[in-house]
Amino acid sequence: MFADVALHPSFPANEFERIRKSRLTDLIRLRDQGPAIANLAFPAIIYGSGHPYGAATLGTEASVKSLSIADLQGYYQTNFKPNNSTLIIVGDVNPAQIEQKIGALFGNWQRGDVPQLTYADPPKPGTTTIYLIDKPGAAQSSFRIGAVGVPRSTKDYFALSVMNTILGGSFTSRLMQNLRETRGYTYGASSRFDMRRAAGPFSASAEIVTAKSDSALLEFMKELNGIRQSVPASELSRAKRYLQLQVPGNFETTQDIAFQLVPVALYGLPLDYYNNYVQNIEAVTQADVARVAQQYINPGSLAIVIVGDRKSIEAGLKATNIAPIVIRDMSGQLIP
Repeated sequence: MFADVALHPSFPANEFERIRKSRLTDLIRLRDQGPAIANLAFPAIIYGSGHPYGAATLGTEASVKSLSIADLQGYYQTNFKPNNSTLIIVGDVNPAQIEQKIGALFGNWQRGDVPQLTYADPPKPGTTTIYLIDKPGAAQSSFRIGAVGVPRSTKDYFALSVMNTILGGSFTSRLMQNLRETRGYTYGASSRFDMRRAAGPFSASAEIVTAKSDSALLEFMKELNGIRQSVPASELSRAKRYLQLQVPGNFETTQDIAFQLVPVALYGLPLDYYNNYVQNIEAVTQADVARVAQQYINPGSLAIVIVGDRKSIEAGLKATNIAPIVIRDMSGQLIP
């Protein structure tokens, strides 16, 4: 059944229309959700329209309406090739028997040329700017603060993992402890480097009670500046343990194991990546954390995307003197 789906997709018209209508409904629904608007606007702002990472994976109403079954068939014929695919199988299986079955089911699948993906360079980062998107009556402001980050192939992967764990990658992180536990501005604040084949985004995010939008911005900037300084040895050690002790739980089921093997295939990681993971995390030093924070987090060139009730928060945000304010629409585009 799996081979039949992979090799002979039929794209039935009734299913195509059902999914298209569902997608259009989703796009309409997202217009009323501040976090969803922020998630769509942030990459559009930092990457621009000329880069694929700036486009919404859900598409737009216009693009979804314009799709045809022929488009799906054309994409399949162009990109679904055995030399562009990896089959991961995890379970109580015999490798020789599985290889024989794969040969019988997929042996006639023809190799072919696959267009190489190219990525235009994202816009050069400017000075830090607040991009305010008005959502009248919003009870909270959705913050997305960041810039273009790094690809998965970066040599600084382990240092960045430890640094981000300290900043916003765990419940005990600085952003969470400050904005939630100490200030009570949000249920949760976090940060992440979304590493892809090309440089993915770095972002720090939270949903902030409207009345504390300006105060939260000051605290965000405080932490983004603070992580660039040397971190205490105890904090470094806690972050390392957090990452290392997660490893066994990531391999508890066959599904977990298969999921963990995906980036090995997708990003060409060494086959001993997980064998050496704990040691590579342990090797990260205080100097490494300070170095990558200073290199990849620049408080002077951040996009600060805030979706909220403009009339309630704009004056306070302006009074922080963090950055100039630019008004954008719900897709992140300039308002004429």
